[in-house]
Amino acid sequence: MPEYRHLLLERSDDRHVVTVTLNRPEQHNAMNTAMGHDLLACFTALAADADVRAVVFTGAGDKAFCAGGDLKERNGMTDEQWRAQHVIFEQGALRLLRCPVPVIAAVEGWALAGGCELAILSDFIVASETAVFGVPETTLGIFPGIGGTQLLPRILGAPLAKELIFTGRRMKAEEARAAGLVNHLVPAGHAKAKAGEIAATIARNGPIAVRQAKKAIAYGSETDLETAMILAIEAYNATVVTEDRLEGVRAFNEKRRPEFKGH
Repeated sequence: MPEYRHLLLERSDDRHVVTVTLNRPEQHNAMNTAMGHDLLACFTALAADADVRAVVFTGAGDKAFCAGGDLKERNGMTDEQWRAQHVIFEQGALRLLRCPVPVIAAVEGWALAGGCELAILSDFIVASETAVFGVPETTLGIFPGIGGTQLLPRILGAPLAKELIFTGRRMKAEEARAAGLVNHLVPAGHAKAKAGEIAATIARNGPIAVRQAKKAIAYGSETDLETAMILAIEAYNATVVTEDRLEGVRAFNEKRRPEFKGH
């Protein structure tokens, strides 16, 4: 696998699950320019990797998933430099959002500002009881710039999302779970392991079917229902012609676990 400056990548023994770790623990995994380039390159590469069936996305250490953009690096930037850096973050965020396989965010500690946005750009979140979420950009005269204003209303509903964005208040793990931001709440230190268990379960399923399901959900939620139903049937038809579909039916009738090859 490629070497990154501020990311660590690990592959499961079967090569189907990749764990991507934001690796600046002394800076609470804040995103600097180099990390932005790493994220863009990493999720571009993952999208082209046919072996990958699920991704666990986490942060190094137990203090933070990601505390947002590195404001120490940004201090003194010109408007042009700030904008150029942000374009890198925007492109990386889009690659994460459109990753063709499921991405599970495993959150310990702070997931603030751009860090919260990275978590919600993932497909769903596993959080430990230490997790704290927030989009405090407006308290600094900034704006949630990589999807927070669009994704939070879709996940939480507009009223709660507006409150969080307008006030900048933080949401602790239990509230986040109750509000539907977090799928699974686990004891401190266990978020990565739980996310890994779920990723392994996903990786055992038909990889083409899972990819098509993610695609249908993503694009279907962005259009009207009638069009979405058509998209879903197209996704269904894409699985019917695969060897994996034949293997799945065989395995069911032979009362064994299917061995999917991704074709």
